[in-house]
Amino acid sequence: MQTTTPQVSRPDTPANPSSGTKRPALGKGLESLLGPRPTAQSPQAEATGKPLELPVERIDRNPFQTRTAFDEAKLDELASSIAEMGVLQPITVRALPNGRYQLITGERRWRASQKAGKPTVPAMVKQVSDEQAMEMTIVENLQRADLNAMEQARAYQRLAAEFNMTQEQMATRTGKDRASVGNFLRLLKLPPDVQTYVESGALSFGQARALLALGGHEDISAAARKVAALAMSVRQTESYVTGLLNPEAKSARTAKSEPALDPNVREAQDRLQQSLGLRVRIEDKNGKGRVIIDYSGIEDFDSLLNALGAQNA
Repeated sequence: MQTTTPQVSRPDTPANPSSGTKRPALGKGLESLLGPRPTAQSPQAEATGKPLELPVERIDRNPFQTRTAFDEAKLDELASSIAEMGVLQPITVRALPNGRYQLITGERRWRASQKAGKPTVPAMVKQVSDEQAMEMTIVENLQRADLNAMEQARAYQRLAAEFNMTQEQMATRTGKDRASVGNFLRLLKLPPDVQTYVESGALSFGQARALLALGGHEDISAAARKVAALAMSVRQTESYVTGLLNPEAKSARTAKSEPALDPNVREAQDRLQQSLGLRVRIEDKNGKGRVIIDYSGIEDFDSLLNALGAQNA
């Protein structure tokens, strides 16, 4: 079968995301990622650049969807709005060879339209590959504010695994800070039970990030249970973790051999631990000394290099 070269809908939009030309971040609009291209699949598959009213039952769920949980109460609210006002922003789909369509973005609107009893939904038809559909879906979800922290972490992981993106490239695509991308990815090192706490909302991103400094899975799980049970704030969690890493009660031998840290040095040490999510020790003597950072694997080391801005040095 003869393949058609993707055509560009606007002169200033790159046609091929894998070419040497740098593609703009999707934060500037999904329209800037890909333009429509002609296809011989069916007349309905042609991308017109205008919304089409498509039957909701002919649209299939997106297999690349990053979101794993949908708030039913919020879906009901959206369905009520759609019943009254209609769908104000079209969903995005791609045509399938069997005459059906597959969602790219807008699953909440599609689901809510069904709840509202709407027979059709306005949709923009895009002709994109599996790879392009996956990237559009993942990045569009990351640009939203209602994914939980673990969903965001797994979305970044998929971008890294499926598209070999660096943290810097992911930050550019999503309009996020590179350090934030790295912090989300580090959540994947949490024990499974703690990841479940984060997904359910029992632990926040800030609390989970603070717990990572403990290193071992058993220590993290035990601390997470206590943090969740006592409903600690992020600051209380950070203080609790600091206390676990630097217990005040020391043996007499340790007290003699290791002079007490200056309060300013101790504060700097605690801030570094919270920022990096790794154990940090500062040995200071009259303004001179060294900073020791413990890491437990190559992922920790790579995250440390990213945090220090030395990954691509």
